[in-house]
Amino acid sequence: MNRIENKTLDQERALYGLRDTLVVNCKFDGPADGESAFKECTDVEADGCFFNLRYPFWHDEGLTIRNSEMTELCRAALWYSHHITIADTKLHGIKALRECSQVKMTGCDIVSPEFGWSVHDMEMEDCDAQAEYFMMRSTGLHFTNVRMQGKYSFQYIEDSVFENCTFDTKDAFWHAKNVVVRNSTVKGEYLAWYCENVTFENCTIIGTQ
Repeated sequence: MNRIENKTLDQERALYGLRDTLVVNCKFDGPADGESAFKECTDVEADGCFFNLRYPFWHDEGLTIRNSEMTELCRAALWYSHHITIADTKLHGIKALRECSQVKMTGCDIVSPEFGWSVHDMEMEDCDAQAEYFMMRSTGLHFTNVRMQGKYSFQYIEDSVFENCTFDTKDAFWHAKNVVVRNSTVKGEYLAWYCENVTFENCTIIGTQ
């Protein structure tokens, strides 16, 4: 595997089409204000990196991100990408994950309105999230020990399981289908309207309607 280390990159599509490369302790920031640093990359890893520019990971295949930070200026960070692992990373830009598949997240801190739309086959464990419209229209979710705060979560999701989670939300699980929530706490108003085959097992539910 190739290695890029201790660089500051701010050019447009700075690492476009990169393959089989480990990127360590790099900063994606600067006056050139370039977008799409890792567009159309394959089998790349980012470890200990700082992202302060838009759209870094679009149309990627085989992506690992560890011990990194995406600021609020790092908008729409991961779109249209597949086979993704994200660990111990801050994702603080709006719309950080969309239309991706085969995603695994552990130990992450998410502050991202409209996070996770149209995502398929995703595992999330030991994460904290603040988001409105969290995970809308996603399928095949398996969340364990996830703490989420924000309105309008999990709307139109399908075929998903949530275990040992805490959700402080409103209008959650509307139009959901084939969902199990187990050993969890759900706090908020207007839970699971217009849904089909949604089951809450051994849960604490706090709120009205």
